[in-house]
Amino acid sequence: MGDLPLAIEGEGRQRILAAAEKLFSDKAFDAVSMNAIALQAGISKANIYHYFPNKDALYLAVLRAASHNLRTLLNDAVNAHGAVVDVLRHFARCHLQALLDRPELVRLVWREILEKGAPRAQEFAEQGFADVFSALVAVLEAGQSRGELRVDFDPALVATLLLGANVFFFQSRDILRHYPPITFADDPAGYDAGIVEILLRGLIPASSIDTASTR
Repeated sequence: MGDLPLAIEGEGRQRILAAAEKLFSDKAFDAVSMNAIALQAGISKANIYHYFPNKDALYLAVLRAASHNLRTLLNDAVNAHGAVVDVLRHFARCHLQALLDRPELVRLVWREILEKGAPRAQEFAEQGFADVFSALVAVLEAGQSRGELRVDFDPALVATLLLGANVFFFQSRDILRHYPPITFADDPAGYDAGIVEILLRGLIPASSIDTASTR
């Protein structure tokens, strides 16, 4: 098992990140050694240190890669659609599918937050997740400024509801399958379509809102 040639350094870095993501997800940060990551990646430990000075730097790089992927999903949604409502539909569907496609990474994030609390949560925010959230809020604010969305709601609250609904689905899908009224447990796209429509339209009929406002 020798070092990777410099000509394929990019490939080597990706192999290291993929190996680290899997092992961190399976065993948590503290239980993973650099030797184990090197073995999983099929390279020498010295080659890992060529890219990352220590395990913590490698861990943060895994998080940055994840946040970059989410930002790319949002950018793709914005570039593919003009109307904000279509951007939200596109991004919501792709975000949930990304969670379902990489369950180990999602579990890694939540395990670390639950076990290490605020310090680890701050690291996650600083590695790009806060940037993704702010970008989603900016999309909603743009919709408000262009008259496509109501102006009497907090965009950050709506972003929280949308992302939170997807995370809940990811975490609870196996349980939801056993709830008789639920028909969307195996239809993530349909689930997200419904969530976005509820956010866009609300639950109370417009006539009811008008009646209540005149009392």
